[in-house]
Amino acid sequence: MSETLRAVTDLTADLVRLDSRSSVSNLAVAEQIEAALTGFEIERLDYTDAAGVAKRCLVAHRGPAGGLALSGHMDTVPETGWQEDPWSARIDGEGVLHGLGSTDMKGPVAAAVVAATTLPPEVPVTLLITTDEETTKQGARHIAQHSALVRQVKPAGILVVEPTSLVPVRGHRAHIAFTAVAKGVQAHSSTGKGRNANWDLVPFLMAMRDIHERLRTDASLQDADYDPPFSDFNLVVDNHGTAVNVTVPVATARIKFRYSAKVDPTPIVQAVRDAAARAGLTLTEAREGHPPELPTDHPLVRLCVEATGHAPVTAPFGTDASELQAIAPCVVLGPSDISTAHTPHEAVRLDALAEAVPLFQRLASRLAG
Repeated sequence: MSETLRAVTDLTADLVRLDSRSSVSNLAVAEQIEAALTGFEIERLDYTDAAGVAKRCLVAHRGPAGGLALSGHMDTVPETGWQEDPWSARIDGEGVLHGLGSTDMKGPVAAAVVAATTLPPEVPVTLLITTDEETTKQGARHIAQHSALVRQVKPAGILVVEPTSLVPVRGHRAHIAFTAVAKGVQAHSSTGKGRNANWDLVPFLMAMRDIHERLRTDASLQDADYDPPFSDFNLVVDNHGTAVNVTVPVATARIKFRYSAKVDPTPIVQAVRDAAARAGLTLTEAREGHPPELPTDHPLVRLCVEATGHAPVTAPFGTDASELQAIAPCVVLGPSDISTAHTPHEAVRLDALAEAVPLFQRLASRLAG
């Protein structure tokens, strides 16, 4: 086993063994990463999330100002559906490490840390290690708004090292999250004394179905540079565990609307607001930053194309680049692929992580030059 492969394997396993679902604190993971950053100037950015959970982001830098920043997140999705220990970091006979967050994205974060710590000290490199990427992007937003070290070192470009099979992603969608709430009166459903909140929700849901169809048929709301060209408009309905013999006191509809830079979200936002008002629902909205997108001839995109041999693409999902673009231009480029992410059999090939290390180092050296 090469020294690079061993270092990536050890750090990935250490990180995967630590539970850092977005609903819990990530302090242990942040401490594990910080311990690997000998010789770096380190800035800890602590905050408390909306649920009162302690969170930490890390900004680390070594070398002169400028250069490349490598970014990844510490949090994971929930362990839904796992039949084996999600935090085992089990390595099978084919060199594949299994575990929650292994590919999205503790493995890529480990590759970024190994790359940064083994660069020549004269090559500038910054690490932007976030949390809450899977939920609110609050960690990336906190770095962009509050990091004194970022303002001091001024990185020239950012690689968000999400798993892209080392294909440069020059742009992706960002989202607006809508939450619509209907209120009823809880009672035994047989008494006729309750009021089911779902009946107030139904006309709103019908309007949302119409918006969903409109996005798939109205060319003015589509972007041919993306696959699929239509925006995502995903609906989840929640009765908060109400039994079938109880009138529903609270019915919640959550919608994630993902759109690209060329799509004006205003008509969709207004249609959702109007439908909620007509139905008498309470509506809240939570927005990421503007969808990040660089042209194919942008210098950072060209650099990534030359280094990887892959043409740049766009992606329908979102990353911390929607917030980090406020710091510097962003390209999403990382090892492994996203096919097992968010599944109960998430896994990552360790040789794919090791392969990314010299690529990250070449990009850092070229951008510094």
